[in-house]
Formats: sequence, C-alpha cells, structure tokens
Amino acid sequence: MDRSISVSIVIAILALALFGMFLGWRARRRRQSALPRPAGLPAAVGDALVSADGFYVATTVAGEPLNRIAVSGLGFRARAGIGVVPEGVVLAIAGQPDAFIPLADLRAVERATWTIDRVVETGGLIRVTWVLGGSEVDSYLRLPESEDPAAVISAIESIIPVPVAPAKSAVPAKEETK
Repeated sequence: MDRSISVSIVIAILALALFGMFLGWRARRRRQSALPRPAGLPAAVGDALVSADGFYVATTVAGEPLNRIAVSGLGFRARAGIGVVPEGVVLAIAGQPDAFIPLADLRAVERATWTIDRVVETGGLIRVTWVLGGSEVDSYLRLPESEDPAAVISAIESIIPVPVAPAKSAVPAKEETK
C-alpha cells in the first residue's frame, strides 16, 4: 500500500475520533443545560479566612466522580485562586469569571484521591460538595504539593451550616406485636 494512502487513513480515523469527542461534549452540555452558571462574586464579602493558589480540577455530579459537569466555567481544568470568606467559597478559575459558592449551598468538604482524569496521592484533592441549581455537585481542588490543604479544609468546615436534625415526634411509635 502506498504511504500516502496509509497516512490518509490515519488522518481520517483521527478526524472521526475528534468529531466523536466534539459530539459527545455537545450532548453532555445539552443534557446539563438546566444547570445554571455558578453565581458571581457578591458586591460585599468579608475578609478572607484563608486563601490559596492552586488548581481547579473538575466538578462532577455528587457521588459520581466520573460524571463531569460541563456548564460554563466548570468544564475544564485550570489554575485557580481559592478563597474562603464568611459568606462562602470563591473560586477564581483562570479564564473564567469568579465563581461563588454561597454559604447556604455548601454541604461538605473532605479529602479525595481521584476524580475524572486525575489521580493523586491519598487525600491530595479537596472535594467540596455543594448545590448548583438544585443539584448536588462535587468540586475538586488541588493545592501544590508544597502546601497542606488542611487550612483550606478547616476554614470551609468552620463556615458550613450545621444540618438541623429532624424534630422528634411527640407521638411514640407503635410497638410491633407478635
């Protein structure tokens, strides 16, 4: 077989693969079109409890670390400034408007080891669980290896609202009889 035919076949296969990836990304964005863009930074926020420079890794559907959220501003990995203020968490993702996670939307923060397209040392990622447009999502952040994420995690933990336990019923439950 002529070399130019082989090269043409390889280029055609690569073009088809790229086109398939484009169609898949477009379909994902269409499925997630009900999710709003993250809130912008409010006009007045308090002083930062802690701030750090690091990386925004991904946002996924809560509990599904392989199901990436593709809404504007959250679809791609990038350098990011992470700020914890009394009103919530600020993500200054490079190339995007600042994203703000309001205090009322924060659910949990913990360490993680992996998410879509990123595996690090045990506990090397910070996973922030929050609500975006009525859906729970997990955002993964990474600090440089020289920095300990404990300060960011404890600052977020200190502002997360304590869940209210359901009120106990004044009526005792019926006992089962055998």
